[in-house]
Amino acid sequence: METTANNISPVVFTNKAQCRDCYRCLRQCPVKAIRMINGQASVDPERCIACGTCIKECPQGAKQYRNDIEKAVRLLKEESPVAVSLAPSFAAFFTESERLRLPSALRKLGFSHIAETSVGAYPVAMASLKNKFSDKSSICTACPAAVSYIRKYVSELTENLLPVASPMLAHAAIIRNKLGEGAKVVFIGPCIAKKQEADTSSGPQKVDCALTFKELEEWFERENIRLDRLEESHFDDQPAGQARFFPLPGGLTRTAEIGSDSLAADIVAISGHDEFRKILATVKSTRARLFIEPLFCSQGCANGPGAPENYNLFKNRHEIIDYAETHKGLAQALSSTDTAVNAVYSPETIDAKETPVSEEEINRVLAATGKTSKADELNCGACGYNSCRDKAIAVIKGFAEIDMCIPYMRRLAEQRTDRIIETSPNGIVMLDDKLAIISMNPAFRKMFLCSEAVLGKHISYLIDPEAFEKVLTGSENLIEQTVKYSRYNLIAHQIIYQLEVENQLVGIFVNITGSRQSIAELARIRSKTVQQAREMLEHQVSMAQQMAKYLGESTAQGESLIENLLKLTEDESEDKNRRKGPEWDIFTSK
Repeated sequence: METTANNISPVVFTNKAQCRDCYRCLRQCPVKAIRMINGQASVDPERCIACGTCIKECPQGAKQYRNDIEKAVRLLKEESPVAVSLAPSFAAFFTESERLRLPSALRKLGFSHIAETSVGAYPVAMASLKNKFSDKSSICTACPAAVSYIRKYVSELTENLLPVASPMLAHAAIIRNKLGEGAKVVFIGPCIAKKQEADTSSGPQKVDCALTFKELEEWFERENIRLDRLEESHFDDQPAGQARFFPLPGGLTRTAEIGSDSLAADIVAISGHDEFRKILATVKSTRARLFIEPLFCSQGCANGPGAPENYNLFKNRHEIIDYAETHKGLAQALSSTDTAVNAVYSPETIDAKETPVSEEEINRVLAATGKTSKADELNCGACGYNSCRDKAIAVIKGFAEIDMCIPYMRRLAEQRTDRIIETSPNGIVMLDDKLAIISMNPAFRKMFLCSEAVLGKHISYLIDPEAFEKVLTGSENLIEQTVKYSRYNLIAHQIIYQLEVENQLVGIFVNITGSRQSIAELARIRSKTVQQAREMLEHQVSMAQQMAKYLGESTAQGESLIENLLKLTEDESEDKNRRKGPEWDIFTSK
C-alpha cells in the first residue's frame, strides 16, 4: 500500500483489481480527490478528506479504507492500559440486549477502560457555546471531514472554525487525565475521517488507533466473540447532559441547550456535503453571524460510511434518539481542562500548491475534444466534473484524461463506424419501415449502378423487395441467401435483418460474381482436362493394340522364316548322305 509524506498509509485507497472505469467515484467525490490513470481511479491522499463518499458509492467495491485491527491488537499487547472511546452512534447498530453486553465483549478483547465518546462531547458543546464568535459566523468542529474540507478547499473560512477539539480528541485527553499519560486510546465508530484525524493527533488528545464498527464486527468474528453469550455490564464512565444526541444534526446545540427553536435564524444545523457547501457559500457572500453545526454525512453519524451494511437510515436515527432519551446523562460532567478541548486550526490550501492554469491551456484541451465554442460545452457531468471547463483543468493538472468525455468519445465512435461503412467493400443499404431507402454506401451504389438520387425511393426501384418484406413482416428474423441479379451482371451473397429499436432494415451484399465465374471456368477446365485425359488413354490403348498386332505379325513371319530355314537345312543334309551311299561308289568306280 502507498504511504503519505509522513510515512502513514492513506486512509482511503483503490483496489485496482476491482476498479472498472465507471467514473462514479469521481462524480460523487465532493472534492474531486480522484486521479484517473489509464481508466482507473486512484485516490490522491493530499486532496482526500476521508469522508468515505466514494466507498459508499463504488458499485464494484474498489474503493476501500485502511484496516487498523492489527494496529489495535499490537496496542493491547503493550504494557500500557488501552481504553476504548465508543461513538454514541453505536446505539443505531446494536440491539438493546447487545448494547448491554458490548462493554463485556470489549473487555474480552483486552481493553481496560470502556466509555462512550459522548463523555468528551459534553465539554465540547459547552466550549463551542463559550467560544462562539460575536462578529462573524461560527463553524463547529465536531466533524473532522467538515473541518478538513474547510482547511483545504475554503481556507479563507478557517478563521471561522471554533478553536474547539472534536469529541474524540477531547475524550482522549479526559481518558489520559484519568488513567495517566501513558494510556493508549482506541476510537470505534462509523466514521472513516476519524482515522485521518487520529493520524494527525498528538499530545494529551492523541488517539492511537481509530476503528469502524465494521472492523469491530470483523474483530469479534475473528476472536469468536458472540454478544449473546456474554454477561451484561456497564461502561466505566457516563456522559453528562444530552451528549448522546451528538451523532445527529442539531445534537451539539441540543447538548449545549441552545437553539431550542428549530427555526432560530442564527442557528443552522446541516448535514450532507451539498448543504455544507451551500452554507459555506452563504457565509462567504454575506455578513450574517450564524452558529453553524455541520455534519458531512447526510443525517449525521447515523449514516457513516464505516457502519455495518443493510441498516435503515431513519431507523438508525430513531434508535439513537430512543437510546439518548432513555439513558439520561449525568447532571455534572467529568472534570476536564482547557487542554482537553482547545484546538488550533490553520489553512491547508490545496490549490496554492498547484501551478496556475492559463486560459490558453484550457482552450487547447477543450478544442482537443471538439469544444471550440461555448455551445459545444455541454457540461453534462458524465465525466464526473461539473463542467467541461473543470474537466479541462483536471486534465491539465493530471487528474483526468481526454477520453473521459463521453459525448466526445461517442462522436469518435460514430465517425469510426461511419468510416468503416463508407470504406467497406460490401454493399450496405438501410431502409425504413416503408422499405424506402434511407442510406447506402459507395459499394452498394457501384453494385447496383445507382446514385444518391434513389434515396427516399422504394427498394423495388433497384431490386426485388421480397427478402426485405419477409423480415419486415416478421415471417423471418434474418435472411441469408445468394441471388443472381442478371440486370446488374451481379451475383451477391446477401444478409437481410432488422434493427428493432430503430425499426429499420439493413441489407448487406457481398459481391461473389468473380468467384462464381471462376468456379464455372474451373469446372470447364476440369471437364476438358478429363476429356483430354480420356482421349489420351484411348490413344495409348490403341497404340498398344497396334503395337501388339505388329509384334504378333512380325513374330509369325519370324517363325515361318525359321521353319523354312530349318527345312532347307534338313534337305541339304539328306542330299549329302545320299551322295555318300553304295550307289555313289559304284558310279565312281566305273
